[in-house]
Amino acid sequence: MRKQHITIHDIARELNVSASTVSRALQNHPRISQTTREAVQKLARQYNYQPNVVASSLRKGMSNTVGVIVPRINRNFFANVIGGMEEILAAAGQHLMICQTHENYDSEVMAIQTLINARVNAIILSISMETTRSEHLSVLRDLGIRLFFFDRLFEGISAGSVVIDDKKGAFQNVKHLLDQGYSRIVHVAGSDRIPIYRERKNGYLEAMQQAGIEVDPGWILEESLVLEGGIKAFHRAIVQTPVPDAFFCAGDYAALGVLQAAKKYGLKIPGQLGITGFANEPFTAFLEPALTTVDQGGEEMGRQVARMYLGCGDSDIATDKCERIVLEPELIIRESSMRQKKSEY
Repeated sequence: MRKQHITIHDIARELNVSASTVSRALQNHPRISQTTREAVQKLARQYNYQPNVVASSLRKGMSNTVGVIVPRINRNFFANVIGGMEEILAAAGQHLMICQTHENYDSEVMAIQTLINARVNAIILSISMETTRSEHLSVLRDLGIRLFFFDRLFEGISAGSVVIDDKKGAFQNVKHLLDQGYSRIVHVAGSDRIPIYRERKNGYLEAMQQAGIEVDPGWILEESLVLEGGIKAFHRAIVQTPVPDAFFCAGDYAALGVLQAAKKYGLKIPGQLGITGFANEPFTAFLEPALTTVDQGGEEMGRQVARMYLGCGDSDIATDKCERIVLEPELIIRESSMRQKKSEY
């Protein structure tokens, strides 16, 4: 037998028994004789037999698998969240099945259906930027699949969630800029439909209000939080009168775009323009100047949502009474916003 993938049917043929007998023997079923069990298990070890987890799930109607859906798997934050989940779930004998949506609603719907077909026990989700409807989520309760949110949740769907205090993180960020002497601060905002970006905008507004600064409507620019969105936001803002002296971006990639555009424009950072982001992507520490940002604690968020899933009971019935956990953000102060001596927040 030299097949790359050995099945129970291959083992059954070699031992001249049925596939069901092999399956039961591998599970130490008491109705299978000790001799047969030992023969099956010996051959399975010899050929490094690995069970098909998905096929087993389909037969049993359940699995030890948790579905995870992220907007973009290549973002450091989401990768860290997945790492934190895996740390906790692997120790509990649970497996992860990971999908990404590329910030697309239709892809999110397809990912949900894929995980339903795989008979996952639960789905842990951070919704896409395009998600404005929830029919694909509401059906999960009827199927007995538990739903948990992390980072981005859908308002109106009752489910356990783990988030950070986005408003506090934004407030600390903008207060730092104000303390450094900046006052005409533009906010590059994410979609107002997404709670985390709405909260970051609220933190910006509260800090400006406490400083007695009236926010010009033109200072809030909703853009895609990617490099190109940051470049576009910079060029929209720089033609305003008075010219802005700082940018608080709701995402690090948008802040990178602002930084690149400002350098091409000839502005000195942080002397003429302060720039801050949100997420603490790895590249932020290596920019010139290094970028002030807010760390979201991705690994801890992943661990917390995994523990929440494990602690919400083993029932096949979806529950909507799991807790909501709000983690503390951490402001990381670097050179891109430092006009004066560093202070603590």
